[in-house]
Amino acid sequence: MQRISAVPLETTDEAVAPLFSAIRAKMGGVPNIMRTMAQSPAALEAYLGLSNALGKGRFTAGERELIALAAAGENSCDYCASAHTALGKMAGLGQADMQQVIAGGELSGGNGAIIAMVRTIVSRKGVISDAEIEAFYAAGFDAGHLVELIAATAMNIFTNYFNHIAATDIDFPVVSTKAA
Repeated sequence: MQRISAVPLETTDEAVAPLFSAIRAKMGGVPNIMRTMAQSPAALEAYLGLSNALGKGRFTAGERELIALAAAGENSCDYCASAHTALGKMAGLGQADMQQVIAGGELSGGNGAIIAMVRTIVSRKGVISDAEIEAFYAAGFDAGHLVELIAATAMNIFTNYFNHIAATDIDFPVVSTKAA
């Protein structure tokens, strides 16, 4: 059972209603995580602002979904694994690659370097060696990519922890982070 209630879609709250309208216009609906996050309009607005800013950044939509899936897998967040599998499909990612990332498997090339760095950031709480940074750079990335990857990973850690604490009801086709 969800521990933090979702705000009703038909809310007239002056701080929340316009946020829901903007989300609906962009996504066609308001996912349960955002309805739940709306208990604090400031938190929802902060999340949307960071998400929108990163959407204009250096990583493609597919790469951003891989970042989210790697964090979800590392943090065992079924809500985020479910949501970002659906979004990843829309961004052109293959089902097998997405499952591989969620399960802790590796991908090759630049995508592999992105996933490895996300997992290292999450599992080691941001304590990264010089060699790991150099390996990320050797895969074709630079300091700007690294800064953006840290921001995207932090945003996904926020949503992972939020969903764990709120016990957010999954409103996407369910994807489990538990090994089969």
